[in-house]
Amino acid sequence: MVKIEASWGRVLADEFEKPYFKSLTEFVRNEYHQGPCYPPGRQIFAAFDLCPFDKAKVVIIGQDPYHEPGQAEGLCFSVAQGVTPPPSLVNIFKEIEDDLGTPPPPDGSLRRWAEQGVLLLNATLTVRAHMAGSHQRRGWEEFTDAVISRLAQERTGIVFILWGSYAQRKGAVIDRTRHLVLQSAHPSPLSAYRGFFGNHHFSTANAYLEKQGLTPIRW
Repeated sequence: MVKIEASWGRVLADEFEKPYFKSLTEFVRNEYHQGPCYPPGRQIFAAFDLCPFDKAKVVIIGQDPYHEPGQAEGLCFSVAQGVTPPPSLVNIFKEIEDDLGTPPPPDGSLRRWAEQGVLLLNATLTVRAHMAGSHQRRGWEEFTDAVISRLAQERTGIVFILWGSYAQRKGAVIDRTRHLVLQSAHPSPLSAYRGFFGNHHFSTANAYLEKQGLTPIRW
């Protein structure tokens, strides 16, 4: 039985029964048994546990969990309290300040976003310590594709934020007539100056939510 928030458990019940997910579960269990992996086991589904299916208003798609000790907490781009924010997250906070005038927070945990209805979804939900991308192509991508498809098909009026070509490919299935899709360069220092800075995604997302009568996100 997958330990995940109840609404997601219902929506994804058939996914958990598929052969690929059973193989993935076995792989992940073995990896965590053999040595350090991130995030901690109880936080693998943190993005879902903090943001139920019917409460999701915004979806941000990342790629891989952080792979150094103490960083990953199961939310894309987010780091645990007390951990220095990585460069991409620093750039995200910089754009928020430029866009909305909100100063950077005291730490890099984005739990407060998740609790407001922001699904912070990595394409791959686990990683071996010190080995970036080590759990890719084991089934997580198929699972998170299903998550995006269910949201896109069964909900309307969600803001999907796709930074960088990887996220944009993953979001290609989203019906733009049912949802708002915001795309730009990735916030990484390698690409942030090629279109991430100045994208105004945070104010645009909030304006869209308010137009639907929903509470904007306190970014």
